Amino acid sequence: MREEEVLHMFPEAMRGRWLMAAMQADRLQEIRLRVNVPATVMIDNREWFVDAEGRLVDRQPQQAENKPEDLELILKHLCQYSIYAFADEIRQGFLTIQGGHRVGVAGQVILEDGDRVRNLKYIRYINIRIAHEIKGVSDSILSSLYNKDRQVVNTLLISPPGCGKTTMLRDIIRNLSNGNEYGDGVNVSVVDERSEIAGSYLGIAQNDVGIRTDVLDGCPKREGMMMLIRSMAPQVLAVDELGNEGDIQALQMASGCGCKLIATIHGSSLEEIQHKKYMRNVIADGLFDRYLVLTKRNGCCEIEGIYDGDGKTV
Repeated sequence: MREEEVLHMFPEAMRGRWLMAAMQADRLQEIRLRVNVPATVMIDNREWFVDAEGRLVDRQPQQAENKPEDLELILKHLCQYSIYAFADEIRQGFLTIQGGHRVGVAGQVILEDGDRVRNLKYIRYINIRIAHEIKGVSDSILSSLYNKDRQVVNTLLISPPGCGKTTMLRDIIRNLSNGNEYGDGVNVSVVDERSEIAGSYLGIAQNDVGIRTDVLDGCPKREGMMMLIRSMAPQVLAVDELGNEGDIQALQMASGCGCKLIATIHGSSLEEIQHKKYMRNVIADGLFDRYLVLTKRNGCCEIEGIYDGDGKTV
C-alpha cells in the first residue's frame, strides 16, 4: 500500500495533516475520527493521537478536535461528493472505497416502520479500516484443505475478532482459484456481504482473489449462496462470518448441490463452536472436513490448530 492512497482519502486541503500517518501506510490499520475530540490512528496495534500539525503523539493533544463540518467534508470526499450514490451502504453503517478500504460511520439513525433503519444523519463518527493484502499467509495450511485426490474439502475457519480470519480467507480463495502444488485451480464463488473479502469498488474486486473467482458483492449470505449456485456453477463457495440458522441452512443446501465450502465463524476454539445452538447439527452431521482455529499471541496472529471432521488434530 502506498502513502498516496491514504492521502487521497482526504480532501486536498486536509492532506498536509495526514502526511505523517500516510507515511506509515504499510503498518497503518485504522483511522478514527470523532467530533470534538482528536483523531486517532492505529499502527501495529498501537494507538496514536494526531495533533493539529499532523504529528503522531501518545498523549491527547490540545486544540486538535475534529469539527462536525470536517467529518461532513471527509465523508463527502470519500463518497466522491455524491452521498446519495452511497445511501444504501451508509444505511448499513459502512461503505467500501477504492482500494477495498472499509469506512464505518455512526450518527443519528432515521427509522421507518418503527424499527427499520432508513438512513443515517448527523454522522459524527468515522472509522476508516485500512485493507491490507498479505499474499501467502495461507501457504502453510494449504495442504490441509485438500484430500488425497487433490480435491478441496469443506473447511471452517474459526477465529476471535481481530485475528486476521478475513485476510486468511481471502488468501485461501486466491490460492484455490489460481491453483497450487496441492490442487489445480477451481472456480470459486464468493458471497461478499460486507465487501471485506474482495473489497469491490463499483463491482470490481480491489483485492486479488484469484483468476477463477466470481464475487457477489453486498448481498446477504443466504440469498447470495443460492444465487451464485444457480448463476455461476461454482466448484467452491466461500463466505465470511456465519452468524445464524439461515446461513447454516443455505450452506447445507449448497453442499447438497455439490459445492465445496470454505467459511469462517467467530469463536476461540472448536469446543466453543460446538456449543453454538445453530452449529450443533452441522458438526454432528460432519458437514465440515477441516476446522482451522486462529489465535493471537503476543499481538501476533497464528494457527492454533487444525482438526478433521471428528475434531482430531491433523
